Amino acid sequence: MDLTTTYLGLKLRTPLVPSASPLSEELDSIKEMEDAGAAAVVLYSLFEEQLRQDRLELASRLDQGTESFAEALTYFPEPEEFRLGPDEYLKHIAKAKEAVKIPIIASLNGSSVGGWTQYAKGIEQAGADALELNIYYIPTDLQMSSSDVEKNYLDILKAVKAEIKIPVAVKLSPFFTNFANMASRLDQSGADGLVLFNRFYQPDIDLETLDIKPNILLSTPMAMRVPLRWIALLFGKLKASMAATSGIHRASDVLKMLMAGADVTMLCSALIRHGARQVGVIERDLVAWMEEHEYSSVAQLKGSLSQKNCADPSAFERAQYMKAISQFPVSQH
Repeated sequence: MDLTTTYLGLKLRTPLVPSASPLSEELDSIKEMEDAGAAAVVLYSLFEEQLRQDRLELASRLDQGTESFAEALTYFPEPEEFRLGPDEYLKHIAKAKEAVKIPIIASLNGSSVGGWTQYAKGIEQAGADALELNIYYIPTDLQMSSSDVEKNYLDILKAVKAEIKIPVAVKLSPFFTNFANMASRLDQSGADGLVLFNRFYQPDIDLETLDIKPNILLSTPMAMRVPLRWIALLFGKLKASMAATSGIHRASDVLKMLMAGADVTMLCSALIRHGARQVGVIERDLVAWMEEHEYSSVAQLKGSLSQKNCADPSAFERAQYMKAISQFPVSQH
């Protein structure tokens, strides 16, 4: 069974890649994921705020205004909660490269050009095989237009691409006026890959303490529907690789993403719930399904159920929507 795939120009043994998470903070954990069958590992993200200022300045910035509203103390993480600082992160990349044979993909999380460009060069020099830009940005300025928002994404990508030669992937959200156009513009601006999609932090309110309450929930397979749809719509229309992330827990999820057109599938919540060994479980079930259905390779699966050959994907989407609505069960009571 040929499970090989190519992502960001890197030939991988399988399409199973652990995404950025706390699991990659320790070398032993990275080794464990490799032993379980991970084809590559995306390292834990380094945040833009860590690059812009040292810990003391960061603490000062985060505490600003808290004398007025006690609740503000919980809006942001404390400086000591950032486990890997900028210097440590570069050392971590180098040590990870020495410890395992699989590709190591670094991750930067931010929302502006800032110090990313200079630090991206350091990541390349540390030995990372590729860089993932996780652009986590929620525009709240009432005067900012959609064009301004999109330009920010493109400016970040172009600035980083101008500084380094290793492949660059962009992890982004689906919340654009025309996501297809945005994906195309990122592709044309040099993105080697698109990671679809990141999940926005959605805080809650604790009614007893009257505090902002962190609300980080692990994904369920339902979360894969949005990336599944967009990967199927974009397959064959971009030069960039496509990585599917969010909601991938089982071999069946991986198979669907591959059939939609994904080059790799990224795992996070499944590994946090079940441990690194889950990579091997998913691979075993993937092979079993392919054997049963007489598939000989991932390449044979890839894009087989995408909309590449559909003349009008928008019309197809509306037809499927209308069909789903008409078949929705309605209680007669």
